[in-house]
Amino acid sequence: MIPRWLWFVALLLRIEVRGWNQLPRKTVRYSGVSEIRQSWHSGISHYLTMTLDENRGALYVGAREVIYMLDPNNIGKELRPPIVWEAPNERKIECVNKGRSNRTECFNYIRILQEFNDTHLFTCGTYAFQPKCAYIELSTFTLDSNNLEDGRGKCPYDPSTGHAGIVVDGALYSATLLNFLGTEPVIQRSVGQHNTLKTEYLATWLNGPNFVGSSHITESVGNELGDDDKIYFFFTERALEYDCYSEQVVSRVARVCKGDAGGARTLQRKWTSFLKARLVCSIPELQLHFNLLQAVYTLRTNHWRDTQFYAVFQALWGDVSVSAVCQYSIQDIQKVFDGSYKEYHEQAKKWGPYSDSVPSPRPGSCITDVHRRHGVTSSLELPDNTLNFAKTHPLMDDSVQPIHGRPLLVRKGVNFTTIAVHRTEGLQGELYDVLFIGTGNGWLNKAVRLGSSVHLIEELQMFDKPNPVHSLVLSRRMSFVFAGSPSGLVQLPFADCSKYRSCADCVLARDPFCAWNVNISRCVPSDEQYGDLLLQDVQASDTSICEVQYNKAVKPLSRNLTVAIGTNVVLPCELTSNLAQPVWTFNGRELSQEDNNSMLYDITLQALVILGVGVHHSGTYCCFSVEQGARFASERYQLGVVASPSLTLESRAPMDGLGLVWMMVIALGAVCLALFLAVLYLRRKLQDEMEKGSKSLENTLVYPIQLPSQPKMTKCLPSADSDEKLWDPSSFYYSDGSLKIVPGHALCQNSTGSSSPSGNGIPGQPLPSPPLHSPNHMLLSGVRGSSSNGYIRLTLGGGVGEERPPLGELNEELRWKLKQRQTLPDSNPEESSV
Repeated sequence: MIPRWLWFVALLLRIEVRGWNQLPRKTVRYSGVSEIRQSWHSGISHYLTMTLDENRGALYVGAREVIYMLDPNNIGKELRPPIVWEAPNERKIECVNKGRSNRTECFNYIRILQEFNDTHLFTCGTYAFQPKCAYIELSTFTLDSNNLEDGRGKCPYDPSTGHAGIVVDGALYSATLLNFLGTEPVIQRSVGQHNTLKTEYLATWLNGPNFVGSSHITESVGNELGDDDKIYFFFTERALEYDCYSEQVVSRVARVCKGDAGGARTLQRKWTSFLKARLVCSIPELQLHFNLLQAVYTLRTNHWRDTQFYAVFQALWGDVSVSAVCQYSIQDIQKVFDGSYKEYHEQAKKWGPYSDSVPSPRPGSCITDVHRRHGVTSSLELPDNTLNFAKTHPLMDDSVQPIHGRPLLVRKGVNFTTIAVHRTEGLQGELYDVLFIGTGNGWLNKAVRLGSSVHLIEELQMFDKPNPVHSLVLSRRMSFVFAGSPSGLVQLPFADCSKYRSCADCVLARDPFCAWNVNISRCVPSDEQYGDLLLQDVQASDTSICEVQYNKAVKPLSRNLTVAIGTNVVLPCELTSNLAQPVWTFNGRELSQEDNNSMLYDITLQALVILGVGVHHSGTYCCFSVEQGARFASERYQLGVVASPSLTLESRAPMDGLGLVWMMVIALGAVCLALFLAVLYLRRKLQDEMEKGSKSLENTLVYPIQLPSQPKMTKCLPSADSDEKLWDPSSFYYSDGSLKIVPGHALCQNSTGSSSPSGNGIPGQPLPSPPLHSPNHMLLSGVRGSSSNGYIRLTLGGGVGEERPPLGELNEELRWKLKQRQTLPDSNPEESSV
């Protein structure tokens, strides 16, 4: 049997070999992202919800306990004062008493913020694990916190729980967890004049789901069957139709009819039109399945039949994350819901397709003209056999396959979290879908769909610190993308064309938003009115359209390097893109590995490495970045190799050099001998002085330290208005005139106060008085814990009968302290002395 880890490695290699792991052409770090605008508010976090009203020119943002109305042209500008919607303290206390965190959970996180009608927004928040909903009046941008609605079934309790919600014709269609424990999932309709409906509490309907999105499709418009509009929900759940050795978590798409009114006797106040099917995103030949659905975006067109859904998935093999993007059509989803049902076969003890006759009218369908001709005008008039079948057969047998049968994009080592798509027109009139994909570490992947695959244009680091992108909103009028994360909000243009410095670079980007301006020799936004002066080729990226006069690339400056023989030289080469390959020339001739084994190109360093250079390596080195036949000059080096100075000296005057060396050796030897004799003399004299013992050795070391914070600490020098004196001025000096104490910045302590919690002394062991004659271990702890620039006298010896502290231990502590002080960024060299 093949080990699992070996199978995992082989799978990743197959992904690489087959080209599934796509690389972005450009990688732009946070410092290089231009035209970025940020909105940071002190104390505010979790920008989870955004709604853009381009008619009013307002961006509504829901964060933790606050709602903003921002200018979409500049998100740093607030159009109205923010709405502060906090959960009351008593609710937060109840939340904590129920075992929830008072740092991360017991707040009011805004999870729903949508347009309700022309005059109001509808919003819901977690409200410290007691969900509440309210209305916001747009004219004044105010929220009436005195008239709150119960948010159960509309908004999740937990801010980290997935949910979906959409307002359609004054009704909220929501998918969330109905109770505090999160054990009762529900898809329901509430708010407004419609009858409240919800899913049946059965594992066959919903089994531990995690909802990620919803969408309203107007299928009644221009429908020859007189069909109804539908609401689609996307989620993951634990599958029941597989045995314990197969996938347990799968992705789903479910639907309900907008006109559903529930059943008369069976399925009262329950959906009669609820159906669900598996959503597949996989690479069949690799047997690689992406089951963790993260987000779905609905790309709408002029007609609902052309509606497409873009979904991002995650998968985890070992410690490596793999993400994918799959595309689905509304018509493929319809075919699955019109197909056969799946049921559990008792005899075989397994799930399989339902093969018997299907009741009429068809279970799970909306009311159409066919129903009306048979006298059924409402779901309340459906017969019980149809409703009973719908109750026990909510799952479809077929699965929804992606367009082209495989993912559009796969990336290894990246976690996709959300997606938004914009359809734009190229210069030649073609339509392109541009994908904006947020990641778990705060990056934005930008790609363009080209048939059955995508070209990954670039990846941008939007936040200086890793933060997951929770929400993405696009402004088509202003060509902006807004990204929300736990730490802040970011605004970016659809494209930064200025980063492309030549015509070939601009064309190779294959960005529908950018084109090369022939007249001004610059890459500019393609929506600018230049006519035939713009060059662009998104489909083929053919750089031959860039004639010589159009491709005025800036030539790199030559860098002069002079090194000694035998040196290892590294010549960096910054490539124009991640898809480019380096080509080096030496004195105008292209280098190859066969030319010189001492030269190699290091992929990690992105540099040419020359090991042990010789004189023959002197010359001009040029690095070119080559991509699809286009060559860009990146770096130019003028390398000079000279002999070592010592070798030069010996070759010119070997005898003179030898005499000079001997003179230096003799001089250094004499100095070392003198220093050795001086050290012996001072050591012997110090020992003689210490052996006298008739009186204490009055030696003082001065060093910037802080006394330990202990009870009965000696006070600092009194202020001018105090009559208290700690020492007589004469006590500052010894009889020989040497300084005893140098006043500095030592901390003041009250002589009768209690010890500071942050003190350096040992808790429960007060410092003996006076502090300058404390035991050696207390003195050393004072030195070790010091962080100020105050000066204090350290007595190295004691009086008659006192135990003298070990001199070696104290010297070690002072040596350690000196080394530590040298590393402090704010230390004063003049004060750090002994």
